[in-house]
Amino acid sequence: MKVYHADQIKNISLLGSSGSGKTTLAEAMLFEGGVIKRRGSVENQNTVSDYHRVEHEYGYSVFSSVLFTEWEGKKLNFIDTPGADDFISGAITALNVTDTALMMLNASQGVEVGTENLFRYTENYHKPVIFVVNQLDHEKANFEMTMEMAHETFGHKVVIVQYPINVGPGFDALIDVLKMKMYKWGPDGGVPEILDIPEEEKEKADKLHNELVEAAAENDEDLMELFFDKGTLDEEEMRRGIRKGLVARDLFPVFCVSAAKDMGVRRLMEFLGNIIPLVSEMPPKVNNQGQKVPCDPNGPASIFVFKTSVEPHLGEVSFFKVMSGKVTEGMDLMNMTREVKERLSQLYCVAGNTRHKVEALQAGDIGATVKLKETKTNHTLNEKGCNHIFEPIKYPEPKYRTAVKPVNESDDERLGEILQRIHEEDPTIEVEYSKELKQIIVSGQGEFHLNTMKWRIENNDKLPIEFLPPKIPYRETITKQARADYRHKKQSGGAGQFGEVHLIIEPYYDGMPDPTTYKFNGQEYKVNVRNTEVVELSWGGKLVFCNCIVGGAIDSRFMPAILKGIMEKMEEGPLTGSYARDIRVCVYDGKMHPVDSNEISFKLAGRNAFSQAFKEAGPKILEPIYDVEVRVPSDRMGDVMSDLQGRRAIIEGMNSEKGFEVIKAKVPLKEMNKYSTSLSSITGGRAFFSMKFSKYEKVPPEVQQELLAAYEAESKKEE
Repeated sequence: MKVYHADQIKNISLLGSSGSGKTTLAEAMLFEGGVIKRRGSVENQNTVSDYHRVEHEYGYSVFSSVLFTEWEGKKLNFIDTPGADDFISGAITALNVTDTALMMLNASQGVEVGTENLFRYTENYHKPVIFVVNQLDHEKANFEMTMEMAHETFGHKVVIVQYPINVGPGFDALIDVLKMKMYKWGPDGGVPEILDIPEEEKEKADKLHNELVEAAAENDEDLMELFFDKGTLDEEEMRRGIRKGLVARDLFPVFCVSAAKDMGVRRLMEFLGNIIPLVSEMPPKVNNQGQKVPCDPNGPASIFVFKTSVEPHLGEVSFFKVMSGKVTEGMDLMNMTREVKERLSQLYCVAGNTRHKVEALQAGDIGATVKLKETKTNHTLNEKGCNHIFEPIKYPEPKYRTAVKPVNESDDERLGEILQRIHEEDPTIEVEYSKELKQIIVSGQGEFHLNTMKWRIENNDKLPIEFLPPKIPYRETITKQARADYRHKKQSGGAGQFGEVHLIIEPYYDGMPDPTTYKFNGQEYKVNVRNTEVVELSWGGKLVFCNCIVGGAIDSRFMPAILKGIMEKMEEGPLTGSYARDIRVCVYDGKMHPVDSNEISFKLAGRNAFSQAFKEAGPKILEPIYDVEVRVPSDRMGDVMSDLQGRRAIIEGMNSEKGFEVIKAKVPLKEMNKYSTSLSSITGGRAFFSMKFSKYEKVPPEVQQELLAAYEAESKKEE
């Protein structure tokens, strides 16, 4: 197919709540552009965009789909994104590599929760937004209600370009106040009849036309002067003003379609082709060195891989955007992340489940290649001599976690491989094998997100799995000083084993002064620190090991063995078997044998002395505390606050921001299990939250008793 230049390419995200009709609109646009010969439907499971088995099972998008169509000499690249918040990675990815967003509104639902959430992401990425009111042929369609909600939610920048006639099952016409014409369709949609505006609609059309003219003029001083001079603007002048307003996010035009009937689609595509910015008109991207990278076909070849997926009968497909230069079939590029050479053996322009071979792709274009060996999502590939690296796409922190295991234990390794592949396809699914918890922990954006993953593993990979409650990574520490000694002695003919260790342990904090004197049961113990070793524990916190031996009671060569024995017990605290942290150990005395003492003897003596002292030092369980931020509509504030307090939350602050009440709290991880599902239920999906690890804190006494009882019961069960 034709190779397009940067001044012929436009990149667009298709956003909207589930059921707003993104996939149906994409199908109609590809049909009108001649990329497909017939329009499929979601109901018939034959659209080019929703082609995965799980999407057919659920009846809506789960993955983002890369699409393109050709229109009046321009190439329009689209990324059709899922509407459910659990699959937000698709929208975030799309907004990172496209320049304009089409925000779909369901005419029977108006501005939904998902619409507001997605609009916030367009704000974060400062992307132009065009609202497209769809399903105007629905029996409950209400255009006026939809516009009232849009103005209330997004403000006066929402400006009508089109409004419908005969809303409902009889919808067949709309008024375009930019063209000042009426578009009317037959029952099969497609090419409209363009008519003069009926007399009964002229007053309304003139009013909306003037509002559009004023909105366009506001974005350009020259246009404003023309408007004052002439009292109006011609169509070309209005286009100029609308384009500037779009790019600055000072104007959000509204279009009308019935995507299922292919009504209004051609006019929308005409607007996209004429007005939204070309890739060559957008500000240059910046690499990780802060250098601007112009969208220049004559620059060095550089591509950014924004998505990978495993396609049936094809293998791994890498979707990329050409950031600079030109790439051709057979070209060798260097993967800057893995520092390996990759060959682009084949290049494709992609329309969902169909691929069109292309010899080259130029700066600004979006395409795909197959069977790259080492390249994954977020990798940059360059031609020789080019050192660009583009920052990876950042995704929200996980909100829901569960443990997973195969039904058959022999499938452990296979499950690990599948989960790694799924993470590469969807970076918002994070996978961790916890040696501490002895569980595979999978985290995602919500319960539905991970249930969808489970469906794919069981139905596509034919591997039965089960979800389990995730264990909490508790920690153990001590609250007071304690002393213990232990003699390890073993004689079994020939050389035996002998080691004796006397030690003191106490809680440690940063900046703590060196020890000098301790007192236990009325007896004073003076210590003189010869050297100190600080062990930064991989699970957080520290172990501080002080050698206080005087007079050669224990040879210095045995001190590492004592530390090793203590570290073994730090990995298995006596209360719940959790890792221990923040402890200082002073080895102040001991005994050795000239023949029988060896490293194993002192390792065992140190381990047992430490274990005895730990139990006497007021051991406490620590739990992970998370910083949680909840954004909630004011009318649901009380319910959300009550729920948080029931989760042992400490509320740290509240404020209002962009129409939401923001609650900041510290909440134990144990209490956040299934919180995303609960919050959605409480607020009807209108609230959202983020969480980030903060610190470890001691659990309340009653919680510690519960944990001790549970650990004891589990230990007996294992016996």
